[in-house]
Amino acid sequence: MHSTQANYLRVSCHFINLHANIEVIEYGQKRRRGRPRKDSQPSLISHIQAEIVPKETATIATEQAGRFILATNVLDTDKLSNEDVLRKYKAQQSTERGFRFLKDPLFFTSTVFLNSRKTVAALAMVMSLCLLVYSLGHRALRQSLKRGSQTIQNHLGEPTATPTLGWVFQCFMSIHLLTFAFLKQISNLSEDVCWIL
Repeated sequence: MHSTQANYLRVSCHFINLHANIEVIEYGQKRRRGRPRKDSQPSLISHIQAEIVPKETATIATEQAGRFILATNVLDTDKLSNEDVLRKYKAQQSTERGFRFLKDPLFFTSTVFLNSRKTVAALAMVMSLCLLVYSLGHRALRQSLKRGSQTIQNHLGEPTATPTLGWVFQCFMSIHLLTFAFLKQISNLSEDVCWIL
């Protein structure tokens, strides 16, 4: 913080008004966990309470950053209105998330080395097909939960009607088929997982 005008201090895109009431609030904070010793002194913490005023240039920069242009080659507004263009643009986020899933290190795509263009194209086709199957499973899961007005628990243990298929796959990761002396047994198969199935 440094002084730029007689009555203001500059903090990035805002000013601190020096003519308004400025309070310094101090309080003690103990240094360690548990009960403090009799001779220990708490560390002193200070907070400044003041009025903050935004700069005009920051407001202009925020307004400029909030604008973007969407273009389309469909010029007939009866076929595609401005609202439809915006809706379709926002709907691409799910597709982008899917391709981010393909680039995930857990997918091990970066470990594959390919020589020819044909094998690169074949791998891209297989991965796109995997993404299609994943997206269809994701959609079918959410639609079936919506039809039955049901929920499943998310990773925080809270009920949700919009889980990701990746989370459902993680629920099945600890389930194993054990074979011992010609006897087959499934381990870690809980009632929640059976209900999801």
